[in-house]
Amino acid sequence: MPYTGVRRIPSAAHTTARTPVATADLRADRMRAPLTGLAPVPVPSRTQYVMEHLTHAILTGQLPPGQPLVETELAARFGVSKTPVREALKTLAGRGLVVMSEYKGATVRTVDASMARSVYDVRLLLEPEALRRTVTAKADLAGARAALERADAAADRADRSLANRDFHRALYLSCGNPLLTRMLDDLRDQAALVSTVAWEAVPSWEHEAAEHREILARALDGDADGAASLLRDHIEGFVRRAFPAVENQEGQVQA
Repeated sequence: MPYTGVRRIPSAAHTTARTPVATADLRADRMRAPLTGLAPVPVPSRTQYVMEHLTHAILTGQLPPGQPLVETELAARFGVSKTPVREALKTLAGRGLVVMSEYKGATVRTVDASMARSVYDVRLLLEPEALRRTVTAKADLAGARAALERADAAADRADRSLANRDFHRALYLSCGNPLLTRMLDDLRDQAALVSTVAWEAVPSWEHEAAEHREILARALDGDADGAASLLRDHIEGFVRRAFPAVENQEGQVQA
């Protein structure tokens, strides 16, 4: 039977100090509760359907870091067999959102300083150069402007994280090098996951939003080197605030 309805995930507002048993019960409740955003429509690929909705649930915090992802339970919730669920989880593991363990099964990837360091170090190497090329090519940056507007109107940090992901992609999408674009695309979900978790601990969104506007303004002015420099400072600054442990003695992000 296909999925035919949506119920809200039980609110965590009633939980205070949780015992290990209570925490386990909460995780079980999350696995039993349907994810928001599911639609009862036919889909050509069950694997793609499951993967897209799991991605959204992870990046919006419906499925938090460390949450077990049990194939049988997910299959029941999506109204599919275990095969498309298993394939979706494998793909998400390849994209860095899920961790597969022979003994523990699949879980949502946890975010720590080491993980953030790995993701953002590669972004520092690639993204400013991609933006410089985008600006040099005089590419259309309407997508970046639209993403900023969505971020400003976002209702919560999860939606802001998704808008932030789209803003950064719009900056490098027209860099003129398909391989460079794909490499950055491979990182963007992990970067969004880092942002969602980091903003929960350090709510610095307003600071980053102001930097986004400065970066876009410099890019729209045609200052390729200036925009790239601001973007590099922006990426470094975010990691410095959210994960101080990733800095070395010179204050640079290191792998």
